[in-house]
Amino acid sequence: MAKKYFLGLDQGTTGTTSLILDENWNIYSHGYKEHTQYYPKPGWVEHDPMEIWEKIKESIAMAFNQKGLKVGDLKAIGLDNQGETVMIWDKNTGKPIYNAIVWQDRRTAKMADELKEEWGEVITEKTGLVVDAYFSALKIKWILENIEGAKNKAEKGELLAGTIDTWLIWKMTAGEVHMTDYSTASRTMLLNIHTGKWDDEIIKKLDIPKNILPIINDSSMIYGYTSPNEFFGAKIPIAGSVVDQQAALFGQACFEAGSVKTTYGTGCFMLMNTGDKIVTSPNGLLTTVAWGINKKMSFALDGGVYITGAAVQWLRDGIKIINSAAETEALAKSVPDTGGLYFVPAFVGLAAPYWDQYARGMMIGITGGTTRAHVVRATLESIAFQVKEILDVMKKDSGIPIDVMRVDGGAVVNEFLMQFQADLLGIPVDVPVINETTALGAAYLAALGIGEFNSLGEISSKWKLLKRYEPTMNEDKRQELCAQWKKAVERSRNWAEE
Repeated sequence: MAKKYFLGLDQGTTGTTSLILDENWNIYSHGYKEHTQYYPKPGWVEHDPMEIWEKIKESIAMAFNQKGLKVGDLKAIGLDNQGETVMIWDKNTGKPIYNAIVWQDRRTAKMADELKEEWGEVITEKTGLVVDAYFSALKIKWILENIEGAKNKAEKGELLAGTIDTWLIWKMTAGEVHMTDYSTASRTMLLNIHTGKWDDEIIKKLDIPKNILPIINDSSMIYGYTSPNEFFGAKIPIAGSVVDQQAALFGQACFEAGSVKTTYGTGCFMLMNTGDKIVTSPNGLLTTVAWGINKKMSFALDGGVYITGAAVQWLRDGIKIINSAAETEALAKSVPDTGGLYFVPAFVGLAAPYWDQYARGMMIGITGGTTRAHVVRATLESIAFQVKEILDVMKKDSGIPIDVMRVDGGAVVNEFLMQFQADLLGIPVDVPVINETTALGAAYLAALGIGEFNSLGEISSKWKLLKRYEPTMNEDKRQELCAQWKKAVERSRNWAEE
């Protein structure tokens, strides 16, 4: 019997990972290619969609060449995307009319402020999102208003808009399929999460022609097949598509309401499955769609911390007190505590639960006895403190108890950090065998889409634990540390206000 292989494509902000998994759901091979970041003006961030398409193919070829597999051996392809990054292209020539505007881009901030003042509450109620330049809607509006003739061509039906998933599926199917899924649509600020449809009122308000938007589909189903001319001469079903953080939630098999995963990267992203219940957060977490399966949406609460891994990077590149992130664990363990030092890494302000864009980074509690090891330890601890604050808000706003947290991303190899995290949370922290959970989640959705799995329970049984960190700290100590942390955060707030 021929072996089965599944491809999970993780199209991220800096590059694309291609993960090939075998029928036992072990990693078979792996490819990765970076793409260029363009910064045409301060606060502007762009990608070249044609380059991303080429790099995706290179990354896939790399994964296949590693073990001499052929693309035709694949059973299905699933992909996840970087979320709010969006573009518009000409449907006849297939060429983008402008670069993709990346989620980090701030050019529409002023537009967002005006819209928020006038329509903020309506949009939050309909979409679950806070009006912000982060989401795709205002980026689409900006391209239509700033590229000559775009509005006119859009109204004539000659243009197509979409997030990166939409573009890649359109390219893979040689222009046959123009679609997105519920989870990615929920990051555009145009999806009404109560109806699961594009919201006509918001679209009209922003003056975006509806005909340029993709069809919204489930996150798991056969959307179409790769065109042999465009895709390595093979016709393969594309059967899973989802936004990146939700892909990680799926890859971590967080299918029950109350299950939580945190991804540790440049920042930290925590998602909690809230099941079929839309939970609104008075404390500034976002309400988002986890995925759509069998025409039914599941929902999630989404909390982000801006600066976590980036603070470790700053120790390396900014103040040069370490040579690599790998050194931080031994340094942190070389001292019994931080000697009373707290580091609030608010380099670009603070996200939930503070939402203070004027906060700035700060160290406090420095004495003559403070050493490099104390600074490193305080940096790692700051990551855990910020994650704890998000988890506390999630518990409070959802009313759902959380008894374990699943984690993934680069920093989970740091045993000091993971143990301290479990100690602060007072619940176990679980690290899975496969850490590439975004690409894995996309592959799982594709396998489900072609009927390889019959239920989410079958996928759950594939999730494998590498290591569990149990909390060892007593409640008094935990309370004392968290109270000091909050005191430090207060000192860092509103610093940059004019």
